[in-house]
Amino acid sequence: MPGLKTLAVVVTVKGGARWEGEDRSGWSHLLEHLVFKGAGDMAAREIVERIEAEGGTINASTGYERTSFEVRGLDGSLPLAMQVLSDLVFRPTLDPAEIEREKDVVAQEIAEAFDTPDDHVFEMAQTRAFAGQPLGRPILGSVDSLKPADKATVEAWRARLYSPDRMVVSVSGAVEEGELLALAERWFGAAVATPVEAPAPALFIGGHAALTRKIEQANLVFQLPALSATDPALSSMRLFGEILGGGMASRLFQSAREERGLAYAIDAYQEPYEDTGVLGIYAGAAADRAKELAQVAAGEVRALAETGPTEKELSRAKAVMKAGLWMSDENPMSRAGRNAAQTLIFGAPRSSLSMTEQLEGQTVEDVRAVGARILSSGQAASAVLGPKAAASAGEAFAAGLFRA
Repeated sequence: MPGLKTLAVVVTVKGGARWEGEDRSGWSHLLEHLVFKGAGDMAAREIVERIEAEGGTINASTGYERTSFEVRGLDGSLPLAMQVLSDLVFRPTLDPAEIEREKDVVAQEIAEAFDTPDDHVFEMAQTRAFAGQPLGRPILGSVDSLKPADKATVEAWRARLYSPDRMVVSVSGAVEEGELLALAERWFGAAVATPVEAPAPALFIGGHAALTRKIEQANLVFQLPALSATDPALSSMRLFGEILGGGMASRLFQSAREERGLAYAIDAYQEPYEDTGVLGIYAGAAADRAKELAQVAAGEVRALAETGPTEKELSRAKAVMKAGLWMSDENPMSRAGRNAAQTLIFGAPRSSLSMTEQLEGQTVEDVRAVGARILSSGQAASAVLGPKAAASAGEAFAAGLFRA
């Protein structure tokens, strides 16, 4: 129907896998699953049926620092969305039989991740980068760490994790402010906070991991310590990553794929956490060419950090990032999710205009300087999963990066 309006509702909690001790690894993700098995007066099937009956969808995700629940819907569905999401985070049933059943489901999810090379290799790299810390443990946890979970302990974990003093309700789209505030007060206003200590600061450790498997190609991940979400130079860091491996015109794609044919897929990515960050490279390559690919990748990182980008590269990166930012504004869910995350990090959302202006202000020297900061640690983490011939690629990357 022309002119039909949509909305998005996101409830985001400042809490996830980083808030877990080793004996509770994976409990945040397990809890996110369990609340959908029944909440308030709704059984599992009724939760999704109520939302879908009004043309909406419902989903959730657990990360290291945040857990989010989201509903997409049509104009007029805000009251239902707020009620359902409130029940999920504050009034889940947590039936003992469902807890045991969901442990088995998560065990299958853990096994699936292990069996998927381009998933498992990221876990391997993260474990090396932040060894012995919550940030270095898989978000899914392990079968052993999930085993003690029962109704009482999971409910205590829910009260600890889903505390309203670390929770943001963010809505975008077809919404009237007065209605939103009234519904927020009704469904979220009476919740009682359960204050807990913030996670300990993360420390990038680094190191190399290799796992030999009889598969056709090697999966490679290289990681470097980068900037936190609150670092003033983060915009330059994002531009550095985009120029390095953000698209088909990036340095990595052109040098490794187009010029040398070393990989079908190669790209760079960034994970800015609240107190640290990671710059990573992922590639898939033939095992006998993995070492060469690692050397090429190291050379591109080092060159960009030492001399900075060209003006043409910087202009392209700014254009790509601005386009992504403004295009995401056209999607209510993207806006709601971004506003929620920024409120938890900065205390308030940041406007697209202010972020665009910040991007525009970055110079070639700014990007070069942030690259120099990355290399100054002298640390790298890597993971290689595939045929034995590729096992030394991680060491080759570090050697090429930090050569005298």
